[in-house]
Amino acid sequence: ATFKGWMDIMYAAVDSRNVLDQPKYEDNLYMYLYFVIFIIFGSFFTLNLFIGVIIDNFNQQKKKISQDIFMTEEQKKYYNAMKKLGSKKPQKPIPRPANKFQGMVFDFVTKQAFDISIMILICLNMVTMMVETDDQSEDMENILYWINLVFIVLFTGEFVLKLISLRHYYFTIGWNIFDFVVVILSIVGMFLAEMIEKYFVSPTLFRVIRLARIGRILRLIKGAKGIRTLLFALMMSLPALFNIGLLLFLVMFIYAIFGMSNFAYVKREVGIDDMFNFETFGNSMICLFQITTSAGWDGLLAPILNSGEPDCDPHKDHPGSSVKGDCGNPSVGIFFFVSYIIISFLVVVNMYIAVILENFSVATEESAEPLSEDDFEMFYEVWEKFDPDATQF
Repeated sequence: ATFKGWMDIMYAAVDSRNVLDQPKYEDNLYMYLYFVIFIIFGSFFTLNLFIGVIIDNFNQQKKKISQDIFMTEEQKKYYNAMKKLGSKKPQKPIPRPANKFQGMVFDFVTKQAFDISIMILICLNMVTMMVETDDQSEDMENILYWINLVFIVLFTGEFVLKLISLRHYYFTIGWNIFDFVVVILSIVGMFLAEMIEKYFVSPTLFRVIRLARIGRILRLIKGAKGIRTLLFALMMSLPALFNIGLLLFLVMFIYAIFGMSNFAYVKREVGIDDMFNFETFGNSMICLFQITTSAGWDGLLAPILNSGEPDCDPHKDHPGSSVKGDCGNPSVGIFFFVSYIIISFLVVVNMYIAVILENFSVATEESAEPLSEDDFEMFYEVWEKFDPDATQF
């Protein structure tokens, strides 16, 4: 039902014959039909119904908490709009410097065209990063090095211009702090590339981080409303996703301790090796994370199903431990894996889907309201010009 290894089992069943008879290629063709029918009804229908029930119950519980029988739909929209308006506090605009030169620079960097040109440079920088290949020629490396140097100079110039015009107000904006950190890391990475790559991370990572700034241009493009809705849904989902992540960690923690207690000395074969085993807490968590994605869990279960000779040695000594043997416990192993797959892969992971779908629905509804989040942002940006002291009057 989890689609893991079903084709191997199907081929073995199709080649099977009577008891004590050797397998023969496609001797039992009707078994193809059996497996296809089971996949359709046992996996496609049943598992999706399972997911549907989880999402439906999640939505029902949320409606019970958020419903209000004393307001109509239009009144709820009006109430939500007023709540948004009241929750946003007007900010004082950055004052234009009195110095003539600083004022000219201020007018230049605060224009929308300046932001768009910087975004274009970031996109071009992204293209140059895509051109890089493994084992490229020395000439190509030199060309890309100088191109990257030009981009660093341009982004450093942007930082200097903004610092001159915005003064200490530069560090009151989150995106500016982000730009400052990326520029400093890029400069350091350019001159200390070999040392940083040897002891820390590749300097290319600093240029990849800068690509996050492309998200700022979505507010400037009217056609990107759908993308903004998706990003808004993701941001709304983060707190709930964090809570579900903690729940998943708790489940993994309990099962990791249980796995260490029962399968620590299982024979290393098939999926159990030096890294994927239940000998330590860390390795147990890695195994459980692999099972959560429904990848390779059959390989981890196979050695645990060994119950005696010749598959395993029940008398094998383990230095430093009184436990003997490297055999598993089939009944405990099957219960362990089946219960964990149901809880983690079929329930908890699908709760992620439920949260994202619910928040996407909410984000879509909010974008269709008369006053959206973007409308409030634009209103306050315009209002700042007429209310420099943020008095709201």
